Amino acid sequence: MAFTLLGWLVAVCAAAVAIHARRSRTRDLAERNRLMQAERDSATRLAVEQERARIARELHDVVSHNVSVMIIQTGAARRSVHELPEEAIEALRAAETSGREAMNELRHLLGLLAPAEPHEDLVPQPGLSRLGTLVDKIAFAGMPVEMSIEGQPRPLPAGVDLTAYRIVQEALTNALKHAPGGRAEVFVRYTERLLRVEVVNTGPSVLTGTPAPASGNGAGRGLVGLRERVAVLGGDLDARRRLGGGYRVRAKIPLGEPAA
Repeated sequence: MAFTLLGWLVAVCAAAVAIHARRSRTRDLAERNRLMQAERDSATRLAVEQERARIARELHDVVSHNVSVMIIQTGAARRSVHELPEEAIEALRAAETSGREAMNELRHLLGLLAPAEPHEDLVPQPGLSRLGTLVDKIAFAGMPVEMSIEGQPRPLPAGVDLTAYRIVQEALTNALKHAPGGRAEVFVRYTERLLRVEVVNTGPSVLTGTPAPASGNGAGRGLVGLRERVAVLGGDLDARRRLGGGYRVRAKIPLGEPAA
């Protein structure tokens, strides 16, 4: 009788221990799932914030560059419409082209926010292959630009290609706005592991006491966004006024190991 009672007590204790262990595992599993879900939610929020910031920078680049160029081109057309009607027409055509390019890029960005239908084509993001067109546009707007490419051009990662283009675009747009009548030079150098981009323009010397533009210390919104982009790619960007006059924007972006 005593043995039976002892066996029953042992069985009850074993069952209680098993139930407790099962409940403990269930709680641990639930807590683990909760933590994993919280981590996924946090990662999702971070990804959304980063994408919003990226799109905001893209919108700034597209709107700032194209609208600035259009304002200068339409202003030139207004001033020459009576005395030089042919030049006025060319300026208006260039402004129209700038507007169409802005619309194409904005359509692409909006397509990132609201995916296009399968039959709709998105315009590719610009890269260094389009520097010639960009330089021609700036030159037509009134600032002569010389471009120099060193090394062997080769296909670049999409992020590097776009960022390099945006650096040149932002620098030339700022030069066009803040240093009218000046000149600019664009240097692109391909090395085995680095892409170097530099844009310099002429302008008033810091020794003349001429006030610097809002972005004179390299802290303008566009340059700040570009500095962040370059940092994400593992590179660095330096932007500052030149002692002898004008402005310089210089960046180096790692390319990784060269292809075999």
